[in-house]
Amino acid sequence: MFRLLRLLLKLLLGFVLVSVAWVLLYAVVPVPFTLTMAGDLFAGRGVTKEWRPLAAIDPDMPRAAIAGEDSKFCTHHGFDWGAIAGAAMHNAEGKRIRGGSTISQQTAKNVFLFQGGGYVRKALEAWFTLLIETIWGKRRIMEVYLNVAETGIGTYGVEAGSIRYFRHSAERLSPIEAGRIAAVLPLPKKRAAIDPSGFVRRHGDRLARYVGVVRRNGLDACLR
Repeated sequence: MFRLLRLLLKLLLGFVLVSVAWVLLYAVVPVPFTLTMAGDLFAGRGVTKEWRPLAAIDPDMPRAAIAGEDSKFCTHHGFDWGAIAGAAMHNAEGKRIRGGSTISQQTAKNVFLFQGGGYVRKALEAWFTLLIETIWGKRRIMEVYLNVAETGIGTYGVEAGSIRYFRHSAERLSPIEAGRIAAVLPLPKKRAAIDPSGFVRRHGDRLARYVGVVRRNGLDACLR
């Protein structure tokens, strides 16, 4: 029993050390690949991506992401407990499944873990969320998020998404363009930002209007 406990403690310590080193590495090095990208490769879809520093992304893009995905991004410490509770109540009522994940949680999942999964994956997501909030800070989290988030089938990051949909760099995005890319983020394999119709158009245009609200109310203050 003692040997088993000692082995488990060694494994736990090893995991902590490796995960911290991994997060420290990605604090300064662009994320080269993710498990979601590997899934696209195995499915024969290919992967298109191009890393762009946050300073070279139009500021309306992170504002649109904040408006659509996580309005409290600059003030929470990785978890929006109100949103999580609200999503749980919404889902318990049998309505369309809604998530309560913050941008920090989504970044942790996209970079270090796999999509789907149960309680084990959620626990690992929480651990990596705490690490990136502590080690990276908000600007780096947003930078990584906007570079690894899926923006279309086989397309990763807002730079590749902007080129795919609008034929120009994410360095110059109109509020409408930023809003429509942000509208694609929750379901990138089922939505497209180019010539959108229905929900994507309506939601994207709504997020474009919220870009100004985010700026005026300082909801992106941690990125300035």
